[in-house]
Amino acid sequence: MFEFANFSPFQIARLPRIIFADGSLEQLPDLIAQHGHTALLVTGRQSFLHTPQWQQLKTHLNSRHLRWDTVHIPGEPSPQMIDAAVSQHQHQGFDVVLGIGGGSVLDAAKAIAGLLPSGDSVMDYLEGVGRGLTYSPPATPFIAVPTTAGTGSEATKNAVLSQHGENGFKKSFRHDALVPHTAVIDPQLLASCPPSLIAANGMDAFTQLLESYVSTRANPMTDALALSGISAFVESFWAVWQQPSAAAAERPKLAYAALLSGINLAQTGLGSVHGMASPLGAFYPIPHGVVCGTLVAEATDVNIQALQARQPHSVALDKYAQVGRLLSQQAHLSRAQALHSLVATLRDWTQRLELPYLNTYGLSTSGFAQIIKNSQGNSMKTNPLVLDDAELYEILARRLGA
Repeated sequence: MFEFANFSPFQIARLPRIIFADGSLEQLPDLIAQHGHTALLVTGRQSFLHTPQWQQLKTHLNSRHLRWDTVHIPGEPSPQMIDAAVSQHQHQGFDVVLGIGGGSVLDAAKAIAGLLPSGDSVMDYLEGVGRGLTYSPPATPFIAVPTTAGTGSEATKNAVLSQHGENGFKKSFRHDALVPHTAVIDPQLLASCPPSLIAANGMDAFTQLLESYVSTRANPMTDALALSGISAFVESFWAVWQQPSAAAAERPKLAYAALLSGINLAQTGLGSVHGMASPLGAFYPIPHGVVCGTLVAEATDVNIQALQARQPHSVALDKYAQVGRLLSQQAHLSRAQALHSLVATLRDWTQRLELPYLNTYGLSTSGFAQIIKNSQGNSMKTNPLVLDDAELYEILARRLGA
């Protein structure tokens, strides 16, 4: 039976219309036509463009006499990339923006859709590093189609943009008007994902589900979604990772878990893994999903140890234990046993997926201070408790590598 932690007041932020079905990609021409006759298609550099689905989509768009153009996003989007796309396409009268790709593509498409009507620079609105102006809608209607199972960007108002290097950052352009009008989730699209991408994106989704479940802003509704998503993840992830093209029955479960991870992060915020992921991804060439996968076990262990020492009656400990029972499929475990099992399971996943150590990407202990200093963003604020610098140092040290 589901246990309700509390019924304190809570709010649920805006969500897109969600279409979830195998083959739902075929609905895109009709969905575009609901907004008009012209569409800007935002895709990745090559992955989706080499699939049969891309050829089919172009054929269907042309058969409906829809006018369309494309923008290709070669990696994590930068402010300069967004501004260039907006400048190039602002006066072409697009009725709708369609983003189809991984999280970076959807974030880029989201930002482009938000800025096409005005032609403004995204640096006017990028939190923390921009000019601090207030964004004014409307945005161009946006349809989001994820081709990976990971970031949940199809369900959020955040467009995460990056600038890499010594003065790098990873920050969000966010507004309720940027929430996609429609999210189309077609699990068949996961069949073409390589195992490495399934691993990184899947661990991002799992981390978002776990962190949103223990977030200080969690509520009974998000708790139910988080547990549903974690259950679906556990039932599907390993089969899809081992052979994506053959796991037809499991792909919908993984796509569902990723969708719920996005819905939940939009409502509750996240935690220490994502707090550190932003500066790690800004200052070092570490893919976001890899950061999540390589840190989640040790961050969870440090959180648990800190809670036991400073907040032993925290509901987050009970929630961590519940996840430990769920992952182990041993409902009878005591809280202490379940907490131990959770960390052990996550460490086993880290090894099984061969997730790289942080020094693989050039990080050394001399860089820890910079990471810790820049980790106190929105995600860290909803961690189950405030971790001190020594605890954050410990998380990084455990995953630095020899």
